[in-house]
Amino acid sequence: MSVEILDGSTVRSFVEDEGAFNSSVDGRFAALDADRDGLLTYAEMAGELMSLRVLEKHFGVDEAAVPADELAALYRGLFARFDRDGSGKVDRQEFRAEMREVLLAVANGLGFLPVQMVVEEGSFLKIAVDRELGQIANAA
Repeated sequence: MSVEILDGSTVRSFVEDEGAFNSSVDGRFAALDADRDGLLTYAEMAGELMSLRVLEKHFGVDEAAVPADELAALYRGLFARFDRDGSGKVDRQEFRAEMREVLLAVANGLGFLPVQMVVEEGSFLKIAVDRELGQIANAA
């Protein structure tokens, strides 16, 4: 993890750079595609969905207070967002489309004022920050 300074334009610019965005998202897709069939099942995506940490104590929700069946339904619902055609599997285009929406929502939430944030190495936010820093260094 590292502490980075970013704003919505950092993330939005990354998403709008089709080459950088697709390369990063496709890399994550390939890493999740355990059987290399070009499709992600719920089982293949479950760990990634749970890593989003939608329920954490520091957000005011005690994970232990959420019944296991409700938690499972939450993660199934997240998977369904990716599985746009309802086939039970997520293809590369569906994955790209949902990641684009997720990251643009993050960009909108961040707004235009820079914020200091802890980001995980290899995360899309870290990739966006590193991309922006590279562009600044190349321009100097």
